Amino acid sequence: MSETPAPAVQDHYPEDFAHCYGCGRLNEHGLHVQTRWEGDGTVARFTPRPYHAAVPGYVYGGLLASLVDCHAMATASAATVRASGRQVGEGEAPRFVTGSLRVDYLLPTPLGPELELRGRVRRTDGRRVTVEVTVAAGGQVTAQGEVLAVLIPQAMTAPPRP
Repeated sequence: MSETPAPAVQDHYPEDFAHCYGCGRLNEHGLHVQTRWEGDGTVARFTPRPYHAAVPGYVYGGLLASLVDCHAMATASAATVRASGRQVGEGEAPRFVTGSLRVDYLLPTPLGPELELRGRVRRTDGRRVTVEVTVAAGGQVTAQGEVLAVLIPQAMTAPPRP
């Protein structure tokens, strides 16, 4: 009998902030990245489709950057929830936005196998969380990134002015 997977962070984002192309559950055309806490970090899995190709047989680097970015935001959110003494799924998860994103492409990422993203918090400084993410295909790390996640600014919680 298999155990129930941990809740996905993205399933607990407030509805107003669940439209992200990469991880928003309310974006019907999105990637629907699902990040879960596992051990001392986070994990997400994603299988690229044929239209995610850069050149035949390999994943487009922009997709990898999007996966790193969204997984890092959810990792920051999950870490913040846990630091408050709660578990993911106990109330809404705070929403973060990207302050900076760096991705290093170590090897070409093959199109076909499921990708595994692993995230770890490296530093927390008030509203800012630095997250390291690796992307692996078939157990081999093909990309890694460092992302600065910033708790969503108040200005973004109201509808934009025309």
